[in-house]
Parts: sequence; C-alpha cells; structure tokens
Amino acid sequence: MCKGLATLPATCLKSAKDIKHKISFLLQKPEPHAAEAKEIKEKTANAAAKRVPDAAEVEKWKESFSHVMSSEKGRRVFTSFLKSEFSQENVDFWVACEEYKKSPASQRAPRAKQIYRQFVEADAPNEVNLDAATRETTRRGVEDAGPSCFDVAQKTIYTLMEKDSYRRFLKSQAMRNPGQRETGGSQDKKNCDWTRRALAGGA
Repeated sequence: MCKGLATLPATCLKSAKDIKHKISFLLQKPEPHAAEAKEIKEKTANAAAKRVPDAAEVEKWKESFSHVMSSEKGRRVFTSFLKSEFSQENVDFWVACEEYKKSPASQRAPRAKQIYRQFVEADAPNEVNLDAATRETTRRGVEDAGPSCFDVAQKTIYTLMEKDSYRRFLKSQAMRNPGQRETGGSQDKKNCDWTRRALAGGA
C-alpha cells in the first residue's frame, strides 16, 4: 500500500525532480533535425541570392559576348539558353578547352583524346559544328596533345556562338528579366522560370 511521497527517501525525491527538469528542458529544445533543416534552407537561399546578377552585370552582358563568357553567372544563364535551343554542346566544348589548357602536361594526352572523342570527331556524342579542315587540324593536334591543340576549333565555336546564339540570347526573355523574383506575377514567373533555375545551378 502506498504511504505517500513523505515515506520515500530524500535521494529518490531529488532524482525525480532532476528527471522532471531534464524532460522540461528537452521539450523546450528544438529537435536537432529541424534546426539542421532550417540551417540548410537558409544556406541554400543565401547561395541562390548570391547567384542572381545585379543590373550592372547584366548590362555588361549586353555590351559584348566576351563579358558573358568571362562571367560565371553569365555562362550559367547562357548555357541554360543554349539548352533550350539544343546546342549546349557548344559552350560545353568551349569550357572543356579552357580547362584543358590548365591541365598538367602529364594529363594532356588522355584528356585531349577524351575531348576529341566527345566533341570533335564525326558522330561524337556531343559533336560540335566544325568544317572538315578544322576537324582534321584538330585531329592532328590531338596526336601531339599540346596546350593549343584545340585553339582553332575552340575559336570557331566561339565565333559561331557569338554571331548566332548570342544575338538571339540578347533578344530572349531571360535577358529582359534576368533574376526576376517569383513574386512578379504568373506570366513573368513563367517567362523567367528557366533563368532562375540556371542561376540556381539547375536546368
């Protein structure tokens, strides 16, 4: 038969109070996974905000194609535009050539063959539009795997993008409203949806 709390030893009462305090503390403390999720969400939002170009940068893109290609954000938006035209291989090839030039000499030979097979040779998975003479010049250059073996082909594709795709890019909805916020109305949201995805690193 229970005789009440008074009959319990003092140590038992103290332990019970300690447990009560701990439970109260745990109930007030946010769950770790909820706090982590919030932190991840905030970091993602901050990262996306940093990728949105400001007006001055966008104006630079309008001045010349070189400003687009020298800007990480510019290349991201332009690449997404090329995806919409099914010609992303052009900018991918240009970027691959830039990275190749920075490769250590010991890695150039296998890397050169990889780029050639992916972008240059006839029926390559991501074949770029090169004339026969440029393709042959590039093939011979790849055999030596020098730092400039893709220069002619890269310049050809750069010029193609500058004179063709870039002109359409300037007239696109993306250039009129780059970084448009989602609160800007349903039509604006629809028009700039792919641009925001590009700025966020997706497509």
